[in-house]
Amino acid sequence: MKKLLAALLAVLALGTSARALDVTAPSALLMEKETGTVLFSKDEHAKLEPASVTKVMTILLTMEAIDSGQLTYDTVITASAHACSMGGSQIWLKENEQMTVGDMLKAVCVVSANDCAVALGEQIAGSEEAFVERMNARAKELGMNDTTFKNATGLPAAGHVTSAHDIAIMSRELVKNHPDIRQYTTIWMDTLRNGQSSLVNTNKLIRFYEGATGLKTGSTDAAGYCLSATAERDGMELIAVIMKDATSAQRFEDAKSLLSYGFSTYTLKNVAPETPLAPVPVTLGTQATVQPVLGEGTSLLLEKAKAGDLQQTVTLAESVPAPVETGAQLGTLTVTSGEETVAEIPILAGEEVPRVTYGQMLLRLWKMAFLSD
Repeated sequence: MKKLLAALLAVLALGTSARALDVTAPSALLMEKETGTVLFSKDEHAKLEPASVTKVMTILLTMEAIDSGQLTYDTVITASAHACSMGGSQIWLKENEQMTVGDMLKAVCVVSANDCAVALGEQIAGSEEAFVERMNARAKELGMNDTTFKNATGLPAAGHVTSAHDIAIMSRELVKNHPDIRQYTTIWMDTLRNGQSSLVNTNKLIRFYEGATGLKTGSTDAAGYCLSATAERDGMELIAVIMKDATSAQRFEDAKSLLSYGFSTYTLKNVAPETPLAPVPVTLGTQATVQPVLGEGTSLLLEKAKAGDLQQTVTLAESVPAPVETGAQLGTLTVTSGEETVAEIPILAGEEVPRVTYGQMLLRLWKMAFLSD
């Protein structure tokens, strides 16, 4: 009887997971932010129009300009005639109207303002055309091989395409390396122009999905309804990309299904040695030992079923010959769950240890002889 009950529960669990991943969008992807692991994909390299999800790249380049010192949130931008002519989603900038970078970013993130997106691009690169060149160059650097941008907004343009895969890549770059963007992407309602202009977020998940952190909606007749949705729970942030859905409501339902599947199935564990790593002896080095440190890959994305009873084994070299370069591998931290090895994290030299010179060796021998006397 117990075996039958266990079997039924397993079948029900599988059925629940299958239903959670039954997205209607023709193209979709779920990614974990820290590791970049893809947890679900559906025709993720299909080249489709992204509509205003394009603006993830516009926002990314703006945040990079702020980080580099080219802009600050308080930098004042004067709106050009070109920026004010965009149409579509906008805050109705008037030519020569002045607004700070922070307020324009807010308008782009909350209401997908095309006029502000172009104004930011012009401020960064001098013109929208030059900014689009930077968008495409950055996409290439990130490995977004399905992407060609034609404008800074996502307004319909022949050949302006990307994919769910590429949107996830640029979304990850934004939320992982520029977490300050949350000050705008998590706004549900706000105002501009001293309260004269009201803003309500186009991303309904911000209000209605637990842990939602962003990121960007988009829709046109040709693109359908698109979304890059981010959410964080228990220290794990997920990115769900939906492309070409049939309705606005359906894109949010599809994103919720992906995010909820990810949160219910996976967890992020940060691994650290259970005891301090002992120094490793160095032969013929300028110092007697080298201090080991844990290498990259300490954040482990695991199925929750495997994360409850993790075991660690540390293997370190008995000694190493000089010279020792910083980052040289000294051993391995192996993490297991039951009989399965879930991670092998390199243990590296945390410092450089040069080899002793002939003169230093003679000096050592002299000191040893002197002390022994």
